[in-house]
Amino acid sequence: MKQSNRSILLGAAFLMATSAIGPGFLTQTTFFTETLMASFGFVILVSIIIDIGAQLNIWRIIAISERRTQDIANMVLPGLGYFVAFLIVIGGLAFNIGNIAGAGLGSNVILGVSPEMGAFLSGLIAIGIFLLREANKIMDRFTQVLGFLMIALTVFVMFSASPPVGEAVQKTFVPETIDIIAIITLVGGTVGGYITFSGGHRLLDAGVKGKESLPEVTKSSVSAIGIASIMRIFLFLATLGVVAQGVSLDPSNPPASVFQLAAGDIGYKIFGVIMWSAAITSVIGAAYTSVSFIRTMNPMLEKYHKYLIVAFIALSTLVFVSIGKPVKVLILVGALNGLILPISLGVMLIAAHKPKIVGSYKHPVWLTVFGGIIVVAMSYMGAVTMIDQLPKLFQ
Repeated sequence: MKQSNRSILLGAAFLMATSAIGPGFLTQTTFFTETLMASFGFVILVSIIIDIGAQLNIWRIIAISERRTQDIANMVLPGLGYFVAFLIVIGGLAFNIGNIAGAGLGSNVILGVSPEMGAFLSGLIAIGIFLLREANKIMDRFTQVLGFLMIALTVFVMFSASPPVGEAVQKTFVPETIDIIAIITLVGGTVGGYITFSGGHRLLDAGVKGKESLPEVTKSSVSAIGIASIMRIFLFLATLGVVAQGVSLDPSNPPASVFQLAAGDIGYKIFGVIMWSAAITSVIGAAYTSVSFIRTMNPMLEKYHKYLIVAFIALSTLVFVSIGKPVKVLILVGALNGLILPISLGVMLIAAHKPKIVGSYKHPVWLTVFGGIIVVAMSYMGAVTMIDQLPKLFQ
């Protein structure tokens, strides 16, 4: 049982981490490294601290209440859970179209097939996993294997790029530039939208819940942020090694040019493998978590939730294959996604102090204060993003 429990905790950590490591993660990291150079290390450090604060609060309350996020939200304020679920599902669907596109791009680099064909085949693989008898265990193992693969390949490219590690360490703590937008973007890309709930809901499904499980839940939640952060740090160093030589990245595909410039044609193939791995695991994480937000709303949805996941992936794939990425929808949902974390985290902090939800459990004061600061900061930046992005829809 102990070995089984360890496997579940690791599976939940990797599900969350690989959900975060998607096509957007790769592009954001390389883009901001080129813009901020070694000072981007400071952005990563601050975002890790915020990520841990948000995730610790959310996973602990899911475990102690033994309920999914939408059910907790409905207990805090009737109807709020449906609103949160709506935001998560719409956001997850839109971003999954982008994830499917990333899988198509990775397949194109690896196999030479068209992005559309690559996306279609990748969609079939993701659907196949959920149709298997031991779908959750296979999902856990699949995300673990690809997670380790992505990190190992990125480490290889990092050493090929010979980054100025000393400068990166120094400017992580004494940056020349502090970019607030970069911090918010990284936080949103790591624990925004559906991502932070993926592992918490996975643990709940596996029966890891209640007060006695809190030490394990805490360890798994921090491990998940650690895995995603390790990948980001290695990618940051690989990119820094390239741009420190005065080379400009291809603005249409910054991560691809990093891998190609660092390790030649082999590097480009490695990029394809990493892009496909990042995309397919994000497809799986987005589908599993988005459906977990609606499956408790009706007994029929609960009974057939596996087929809802399949339909979710199939719809994402068909939209990309037939009409491509709907840019305006992605812009709008991206803006909405910035508001999901402060709403959901705010709900969790309120729930943490309601005995009808958490019983006799006392939530640590420092976690409440830490979470409150994150809610205020992310609310402000989410509002700024909305104001900035909405006008673009009508240009």
